[in-house]
Amino acid sequence: MASRKLSIRDLDLDGKRLFMRVDFNVPIEEGYVTDDTRIRAALPSIQLALEKNARVILASHLGRPKGQRKPEFSLRPVAGHLNSLLESEVDFAADCIGEEAERAVKRLLPGKVVLLENVRFHEGETKNDASFAAQLASLADEFVNDAFGSSHRAHASTVGVPKAIGRGAAGLLVEKELEALSKVLESPESPVVAIFGGAKISDKIEVIENFLNFADSILIGGGMAFTFLKAIGKPIGNSILEEDKIPVALNLMEKANEKGVRLVLPEDIKVAPRLEAGVENRVVLVDEIPAGWSGFDIGPATLDAFRRYIEKARTIIWNGPMGVFEIEEFSEGTMGVAQSVAASDGFSVIGGGDSVAAVNRAGVADQISHVSTGGGASLEFLAGKSLPGIEILTNKD
Repeated sequence: MASRKLSIRDLDLDGKRLFMRVDFNVPIEEGYVTDDTRIRAALPSIQLALEKNARVILASHLGRPKGQRKPEFSLRPVAGHLNSLLESEVDFAADCIGEEAERAVKRLLPGKVVLLENVRFHEGETKNDASFAAQLASLADEFVNDAFGSSHRAHASTVGVPKAIGRGAAGLLVEKELEALSKVLESPESPVVAIFGGAKISDKIEVIENFLNFADSILIGGGMAFTFLKAIGKPIGNSILEEDKIPVALNLMEKANEKGVRLVLPEDIKVAPRLEAGVENRVVLVDEIPAGWSGFDIGPATLDAFRRYIEKARTIIWNGPMGVFEIEEFSEGTMGVAQSVAASDGFSVIGGGDSVAAVNRAGVADQISHVSTGGGASLEFLAGKSLPGIEILTNKD
């Protein structure tokens, strides 16, 4: 997939105005960036553009201001933070269109960077309004998408701008994401083990359905496991449940059985009367969850079973934690899976904000083959869907 799209490497950018869509949707507290993972992920593309002597115009969204100019969603602190990471000074435009943006781009010299204000301060962004997209596009000569995490949205800055400019290229981060995720979907080495967790089955239905076509084993943990357990008649106490998805869970289990895919559910659960640090808790078999209690993590026997599948895997995809790992008492399952995936000799891909946070907390992120920045975009891609922000990019001849 990555090799089929025009790349930033292919563009002649000498002196050109380059509109680069990045994902700078980062946490900010009291005017300071508290986690710059996404900013650092964009640095290789920015630095390559600077080496090519481009006039780099960066655009991003931050939060959900819903078309209103809200100070707490300003990208100004991000410009300051990016300035500390780059050798090149970063200018900031107080708007992404109009006089402020035009002036900032006009004074922009080759080999320099300007960050535009939050594109979602304008309603036209999420509506992919053609007029708004044209105003953004008028600032630039070329377009590069390096915001994989925003590529599942048909917004003005991801789809409208390349359409208006007439072509678009993939940035280095987008290329890296497409290469890793395509490898899982198109040419995975067997055995393929998919691990799904998180609170809801509804978020993962289409991905699980797609993986039933080529996975050898699918391991189910997290809150979503209780919908499966309830579907086969297990008592789940007060555990999280999507009752309307019980038929879906049954259908997925039937399909797995028909296709010869092992769909593995927890055999034991760590339960507690309520979710809080220091609370009384114990491990019980899935047949023995007490009334009034809830499950907040997979148990040690389940972790051991999952480990056996992970150890033999040649391809591993993991999305969603095994429990409420932010609380120490319920972190063992997620930390254990993180360590097992890291220790595997297989090709491993981890997606979803919580799973990424888990491997970072476990200190094993550098032992994972690919840690995706994609979130929802990764899930949609793994479900076999096309991403508007990728489809619009120019195909190579």
